[in-house]
Amino acid sequence: SSVEGPPARRARTPADFIRKQTLKNAERYVTPELKEHEEKVLAAQERAIDLEYDLFVELRELTAAAARRLQATSEALAEVDVLVGLAELARSRNYCRPTIVAEPILEIDAGRHPVLDVTEPDGTFVPNDCRCEGRAAKDEQREGTGSGDPSAAGSRLVPRPSLLLITGPNMAGKSTYIRQTALLALMAQVGSFVPARAATIGVADRIFARVGASDDLARGRSTFMVEMTETARILNTATNRSLVILDEIGRGTSTYDGLSLAWAVVEHLHDRIGCRTLFATHYHELTELVDRLPEAANFNVAVREWDDRVVFLHQIVVGAADKSYGIHVAQLP
Repeated sequence: SSVEGPPARRARTPADFIRKQTLKNAERYVTPELKEHEEKVLAAQERAIDLEYDLFVELRELTAAAARRLQATSEALAEVDVLVGLAELARSRNYCRPTIVAEPILEIDAGRHPVLDVTEPDGTFVPNDCRCEGRAAKDEQREGTGSGDPSAAGSRLVPRPSLLLITGPNMAGKSTYIRQTALLALMAQVGSFVPARAATIGVADRIFARVGASDDLARGRSTFMVEMTETARILNTATNRSLVILDEIGRGTSTYDGLSLAWAVVEHLHDRIGCRTLFATHYHELTELVDRLPEAANFNVAVREWDDRVVFLHQIVVGAADKSYGIHVAQLP
């Protein structure tokens, strides 16, 4: 904040101009008014910082005083946001209102995967039914009705088995089906409508999933070790009111070791736990278990062979698959 003038005009400089600095071709002057303005400008930033801090402190104190009301409001808004989102989704995608019961059962008519139902072109996703019932519900029914030994039915289709053994080729939809079932159970229990024509879903104390392949090399755990650790946790934690989905148990080791592990897991889930279980596998030997496990049933993903090619129908049907079509799947574009 200064004014400049040439040295030749120094004699005509006003008396209230105070020389501040001499340059090569000019001299700088300051006046009392400029000095006062400079001080105001320099002090303004400091005053602004002090004022900003005072306002911040005031806001902080007001917020702290109203913390409970603000938290309650935010929780209410979050709940409304979730419910409105679920309601809008249910309306736009034609979801149904599920019937929630205490018994560990699953009855889903024309269920759809909530994500693929949106991302796939309209009309292309194939809905599927699911009938499943934990042994706890069956035991209660038997105690009330005095029904006979359920094993008398042998290898026939159990109307509502506790364990579904699902076979079929890769890319056919086994993983989609079991994940879809778990997602619908979860959605129903959080209060949402579900993508299905109708659904009766028993409350699950927990939902367990062992799907996909991943490792944890930072902790020295291979893909197979992660799979076995997660499977062991399920077997040690699940109850007869849980819902369990398992995909390709035993694939991370040799054929016979993997088959033995999968076989033992199926038997343990059926005999010891009795929970609702969807077990997808490529081990076709496991399909023989339904002949001696009364609450197990075979299902497979329908496939049609045509002109040396396979056509996936993505429909879950009764019975065991006869092969996995591995070579055919590998040839797909």
